Amino acid sequence: MKIVHYIPSLDRTWGGTAFYMQLLAKELGQLTELHIASHASDNELPMDYSTVHRLPFWKNYCSLKCEWQQLLNDVKPDIVHINCCWTPSCAMLQRWAQSCGHKVVLTPHGMLEPWIMQRHYWTRKFPALLLYQKSAVVRAERLHATAESEKENLLALGYNNKISVIANGVDVDSIEMKTSWKRNKEILFLSRVHVKKGINFLIEAVAELKSELHGYTVRIAGEGEESYINELKRRASDLGIADIIRFEGGVYGDRKWELFRRADLFVLPTHSENFGIVVAEALASGTPVVTTEGTPWSDLHDYGCGWWTAVGTEPTVAALRSFLGLSEEELEAKGRNGRRLVEEKYSERKVAEEFVEMYNNMLDNGKS
Repeated sequence: MKIVHYIPSLDRTWGGTAFYMQLLAKELGQLTELHIASHASDNELPMDYSTVHRLPFWKNYCSLKCEWQQLLNDVKPDIVHINCCWTPSCAMLQRWAQSCGHKVVLTPHGMLEPWIMQRHYWTRKFPALLLYQKSAVVRAERLHATAESEKENLLALGYNNKISVIANGVDVDSIEMKTSWKRNKEILFLSRVHVKKGINFLIEAVAELKSELHGYTVRIAGEGEESYINELKRRASDLGIADIIRFEGGVYGDRKWELFRRADLFVLPTHSENFGIVVAEALASGTPVVTTEGTPWSDLHDYGCGWWTAVGTEPTVAALRSFLGLSEEELEAKGRNGRRLVEEKYSERKVAEEFVEMYNNMLDNGKS
C-alpha cells in the first residue's frame, strides 16, 4: 500500500503536529510505502522509514501544482492524507489530488475545535471557511479525529459525518520511566508557548499557592512568540513569583526527557487540545499529569494517574493543592498507573495498525 501524507511543516518549532508525523512515520513506514510531502524549513525533524518530498510554498501556485501532480503521478498512491487546516496549501493539494481521482483523508489535528474556531472568527476563520476550508472538509472521503470528543465536535459542524477515531500514539518502548518518585520539588509545563495553552492559569495558580510551593521550581519549557513570553514573564513578576517560574525555552532530545522524569508533576492547563501528545509522554515517563477538560484525557481519572479539571485558575489551584497533599508512595502509584495507561492504549505501533485498517476499509468500500 502506498500512502502520501502532506503536512505544512516538519519544523520542530511547528509543535505537536510535526512531532506527531515523526512518531507516526516510524511505525506506519514499516507497514506501508510511506511518502511525506512538506516544505523546506530550517529545523526539520528527521523522518524514518519514509521518503520526504519538499514542495514549493503555496504562494508559488503554479510550481506547487505542477510538482504535486508530478509527485502523485510518480508515486501513484492508494490514499492521500492531508494534515491540518487553515493553511491554503492543505485545501489546494486536497482539491488537486481528488481531481486526479485519489481518495483523501483529512486530519484537522484539533484545528476545527470550538475554541480554535471562535478565535479570530470574523477576521480569519470565516473568510477561510468561505474561500476553501469548509469545502475541503465537506469533500474529504474521510475525516480522522484523535478522540471521541473531537468526533462529536466535528459532527456538530455538520460538514461531514464520515469520521474515524484513531488516537495519537507515542513510541512508549523508547521512553525511559523514572525509577524514583522522591520529590524534586519541580513542576513542568512543556509545550508550545501560546495563549491557547493556558499558561496564565498555571502562573496565577502558583501565585495563589506561593507559600505551599516554597522551594519549588515551575519550569515553562517551549518555544513561542517573544512578545507573549515576555507578557508571561511580566505577569509572574507582578504576582511576585518570578523566583519560582523559570522559562526554559525550547527543549529537545535528552534534555526534554530529563525534564519529564525530574518533574514531580506535569501541568498542561490548555483551553483546547485534540490529543496533547505531551500528556502521553509525561505519563510514559512515570510523571502524574494535570490537564483540562479541553483535552480528551478523562483516562487520567479512570486510571488514577492525574487530574482532569475544568479550564481556569481555580481548578488548577485545586489540582495543585491535591498534588501537594500526596505522599511519595501515592505519587509513585499514580506514575506507574500512567505508564500502564500509555502502554495499554497509546502505543504508536497500535495506532499505525489502525491507520492501515482505515485505509484498507476506504479502498474496499471504493471497490464495492
